Amino acid sequence: MDEHAQTPARGPLDRTLLGIDAAREAGLSRLEIVDEADSTNAQLTRLATEAPEEWGDLAVLATSHQTAGRGRLQRHWESPEGTSIAVSVLLRPHNRAGRPLPTQSYSWFSPLAALALREALAETAGLEASVKWPNDVVVDGLKISGILAQLAPGAHEEPPAVVLGTGINVGQAQEELPVPTATSIRVATGRDLPREQVLSAYLAAFARRYRQFCAVDGDPDAPLAGGRGLAGQVEDATVTLGKRVRVELPGGRMLEGRATGLDRHGALLVVEDDGARHAVAAGDVVHLRPAAGGYA
Repeated sequence: MDEHAQTPARGPLDRTLLGIDAAREAGLSRLEIVDEADSTNAQLTRLATEAPEEWGDLAVLATSHQTAGRGRLQRHWESPEGTSIAVSVLLRPHNRAGRPLPTQSYSWFSPLAALALREALAETAGLEASVKWPNDVVVDGLKISGILAQLAPGAHEEPPAVVLGTGINVGQAQEELPVPTATSIRVATGRDLPREQVLSAYLAAFARRYRQFCAVDGDPDAPLAGGRGLAGQVEDATVTLGKRVRVELPGGRMLEGRATGLDRHGALLVVEDDGARHAVAAGDVVHLRPAAGGYA
C-alpha cells in the first residue's frame, strides 16, 4: 500500500469538526463541506445563482478534493486527494447601514483573504507568510496558497456578488507538489497538521477582517482594528514591494521595473528604469534576481 494512503489526514474533511458551531463561531451564514467538487468557485456560483435566498453573505463551500480547479488565467489547479483545502466564500457586501459596498472596493477582497490566511498560518502552524501580488501567499518565497475572486450575479437587483476561492497546500509531500516553487504546511514545518484546524482559523480570520472592511464602507485607507487601514496592512505584508519585477501582462506584453506600492484600488505601482510609472491591475509578476543572487 502507498505510504500516503496510510495517513489518516488523507481522507475527506471531517464534517464533525466543521459544523454549525464552527460556522457560528466564525460568523458565517452557512458552511457546507463536500467530499468532492469540480471547482468550489464554480459550484458556489451555481448555488448562489440558483438559490440566492439560501446562499447569503459569508456562505462557504469547502472540499479537500477538486477535480477541475482553476487559478488565475484559467490555469489548472490540482493536488493529491486529501492533502489540501479548496474553500470558496460568497460575499454580498453591505456596510453597517445596509447599503451595498461600492464595487470599486471588490479588488481588495483577495488581499484581505491573503492577510487572513497569513494570520491563520501563524496561529496554527507557526509559519511566517507573505503576500505575493496579486493573489499568492508564500512561505520562504514558495507558494503555499493561491486566491481567485470571481463575480457572481447579485440578488434582488443588487450589485454583483463575489465568490472568493482559496486553495491551501497542507499535507503534500515534496514530491507531490506541482512545481519547484510551491510548498505545503507539511513541507514547511516537517509535520502534519489537521486541515480542519487550518480551515477554521482561516475562516474566522477572514470573516472578522471582512466585517471590519464592510463597516468602513470598503475604504482601504480607513483605520481598522489595530489602527492601520487595509491598504497599509496589505503593503506591510506584500513581499513584492521594493523588488525588481517583470510583469507578464495579458496578451504577451512585458513590463519591467521596481514595484513601489499599491494604489487605492490595489493595483501594483511599477516604476521603469526610465522613470515611467504604471499601475498594473492584472498580470503575473515575476520577481527578478540579480546575477549575484537574492532579490534585487
